[in-house]
Amino acid sequence: MRSYQDPCGIARALDRVGERWALLVVRELLLGPRRFTDLRAGLPSASPNVLSQRLRELEDAGVVQRRALAPPVAATVYELTPRGRELEPVLASLARWGSRAAPLPRGELSPSALMIALRTTFDPGALSRGRLAVVLDGEPFSVEIACGALSVARGEPEAPEATITTTARTLRAVVFAGREPRGVEIAGDTALATRFLGAFARPAPA
Repeated sequence: MRSYQDPCGIARALDRVGERWALLVVRELLLGPRRFTDLRAGLPSASPNVLSQRLRELEDAGVVQRRALAPPVAATVYELTPRGRELEPVLASLARWGSRAAPLPRGELSPSALMIALRTTFDPGALSRGRLAVVLDGEPFSVEIACGALSVARGEPEAPEATITTTARTLRAVVFAGREPRGVEIAGDTALATRFLGAFARPAPA
């Protein structure tokens, strides 16, 4: 592992998470554990070898750990350690800062990346409370709004008031490009779901 050999805390942090793809691996794990195949789907431009190397480095740095799921699943997942979760506010600040950078790349956001983008652009004045399920490309997310904050976790919430089912591409276009919500299925409290879709600020270029 390369090192800046600089005692500054910023340099020491970059020694551990500054390699290409490392912070994006952390991004994909912020909302919950992922299998290697899930990480590959969320980071399609990263080769399997590079992704494996980054995961090993993040494990060595105490940021990521592996866990075997109990039968009948019998799969290995990667998840953030408590120290890895300390990166969450760092990534949120980077997301807000980077969302104003131009030009906008043509690539698509993974479902996890889009849900994190929603969290960092949420306008608490637009919606004060609510519990929703958001299903993107078949993957469910639990969304809860309370006390002026939006929290997101991977998985289905208990007793959601509304469920939004669509693709990550469509939801991104509706929320950030002002498109009509065609291709968005809403079940439950339609008014809540509609307010939710309009509760996000569109980043202005710096």
